[in-house]
Parts: sequence; C-alpha cells; structure tokens
Amino acid sequence: MTSESPTKRILSSAQLEDFQSSQTHADIVTFIEQLNESVINVKLTDNIDTTVRFRSILKVLEQVESVVAETPAVDNKASRFGNPAFRTFYDEVEKLAPALHAQLGVCKTAIPELQAYFVHSWGSRERIDYGSGMELNFLCWLYSLTRLGLVAQTDHKGLVIRVFWRYIQVMRTLQSTYWLEPAGSHGVWGLDDYHFLPFLFGSAQLRTSTMPTTKRTLGHPSPKAIHIPEIVDELANDYMYFACIKFINSIKTASLRWHSPMLDDISAVKTWDKVNSGMIKMYKAEVLGKLPVIQHFLFGSILPYTGRPPPQASEGKEPLHGHVHEGWGDCCGIPVPSAFAAAQEKGRGLGKAIEGPGIRPVPFD
Repeated sequence: MTSESPTKRILSSAQLEDFQSSQTHADIVTFIEQLNESVINVKLTDNIDTTVRFRSILKVLEQVESVVAETPAVDNKASRFGNPAFRTFYDEVEKLAPALHAQLGVCKTAIPELQAYFVHSWGSRERIDYGSGMELNFLCWLYSLTRLGLVAQTDHKGLVIRVFWRYIQVMRTLQSTYWLEPAGSHGVWGLDDYHFLPFLFGSAQLRTSTMPTTKRTLGHPSPKAIHIPEIVDELANDYMYFACIKFINSIKTASLRWHSPMLDDISAVKTWDKVNSGMIKMYKAEVLGKLPVIQHFLFGSILPYTGRPPPQASEGKEPLHGHVHEGWGDCCGIPVPSAFAAAQEKGRGLGKAIEGPGIRPVPFD
C-alpha cells in the first residue's frame, strides 16, 4: 500500500453526498459496527487478553499523558477559554509522533499518514478546542492500524474496552488541564460537550437489558437509571455510558434536562438495544453526515476520497482556513467557554448549568 499524508478534500454539500455513498464511508461505518458488536455485555472491568502490540498502543497513550504532566497550564485566570499551554503540548506530541509510530512497528512510509490522524486526535491547536471530529480522527487511527495488520479483528473488544477508553481518560485530562473549548456551536444539543462514541459503545455494553423501569435485569439498569445518582456511581466503573454521565454530573449542576437535554430525551427510550441502534443512526447523521465535521476530515491512501473535486472559490463562497463556511456559527463558530472553567470558578467542583430552550427529537424510535 502506497501511503500519503492525508488532507482535507470536502468543501461542499455535493462532495459530502459523494462521501456518504463512498466505500470509505462504508468502511468507517462497518468498523464502528464491528467495534460496537464486540462489546455487547462486556464490562470495562472484564479481564481481556492483549497482545504485545496491543499493549504497545496503550504505552503510546501513556506517553501522551506524560506530555500533559510535563506541560502544565499557564496562569490564565482572567479567561474561561482554552489555555495557551495546550499548543505547547500539541507541538510536543507532534514531535514525538514519528518515534511513537516506529515503536508500534508502523513501516516508515506509512508513518506520515497515521501520525496525521493521531496528532489531530487530541484537539485543534489553532482554536484550543475539541469535538467529535477529533474523536473521529482517533477512530481513523485505530482503523488504519487495523488495515496495516498491526491490530487483528480478534482485538476489537480490547480496542474499545482498553485502548479507546484509555484515550477518553487521557482526553478528560487534557480537557480539564487546558480547559479545551467544545468544538462547534451545538454544545447544549450534544451528548456531552466533547464526545459521542463513549455513549455509542457504552450503550452496546448494556444491551442485555429490556426492562422499561429503573429496576435491574441481569445486573443492568434501564436507560432511565441515568437519573439515579446511586446507580450512576455504582456502575460508572463498569460501563462507559454511566461513567460519562458521572463525568457530566461532576462539572455541571441542575438537571440533565437543562444542560444535557438530548441525554434526558434518550433516557425515555425503553431498551438499551434501541438506544444503541439509535446511537449508530445518530452518529451517521450528526457526525459522518454533517459538513461542518467532514470539512475537517483527512483523506489519504487508507481512507481515500473518490468523489467530485472541491468547488473553485469563484463558484460562490470563499474558503476560510481550508474550508468553506456554509452557515454562520456551524463550524468554527463562536468560542464556547470550558465547563471546567465554570466549575473552578464555582469553587466546589460543580459548574453552572447550561440552559436550553427545549428538546429536539432524536432518531431512536
């Protein structure tokens, strides 16, 4: 396989349509579905055998976390936005990336392609923010490792339970250390300010429960149990979904209905099977199907773009920093203060609730 450094290719809605009908889109969706199926009824605390190379991936994530420890946030008390020290962290990870991939056994010619996805997984250096597009880069990095034969299909369960979850833990450290802003302008409608996939995979972990009440079936609660603090605390160590709810509760006050209305809406779904299938539909629509996200997607030789070429600037809208803004506030948008900053300002580990005008429908029934 001839490797190339991946680049942004999509600038228009027509190109997005081409992407959605492409083999690359199908490959990404298939990979997500395979990972999803691998963790049905699997706990984070389950014993999972890992290969030497598999453990090497975890070591890489530990090395990234060590860069955070070596790069403390600068004094930025006057601002509730992203901390400039994040750019130093980002630069250090970018410098380390070739060596980190070499220690994984990635061939020299493939390193530029994989390290692009890897480096972009940690956030935007320019905007000091993070969102589901960056999370998608990490997924593409895992997919690329799989395509190169460095991860086997039998490792899918471990990729989610060990590697992906470790990545989320490192990202929480980054978000809290550097006050990364939520990317885009739809924070109140998101599952949380930053992530999507932990809820998708987390709902797969819980797919043995069918009771519509808060009582347990086979050790699993119903989706409504996210409103019961005692159950959330008890199950956060075993299930991503509940760990994410606990995280949200730790930095925001008031009801989920006000600061996380989509999660509140989803909690009314009767079974985890429906939640999980709805999450996959939503991911295809809200992440892979949204121009503001896919404008930033990197295409290379492993995940190629095969659609129409980008429009010329003369066709209408002028490109800005590599892509076209088709709507106000949808892409780079207005900076949104970090919830961690609000939490610290509150002085007791709890943030100010984000109030919203209501709840929009979600594709779960």
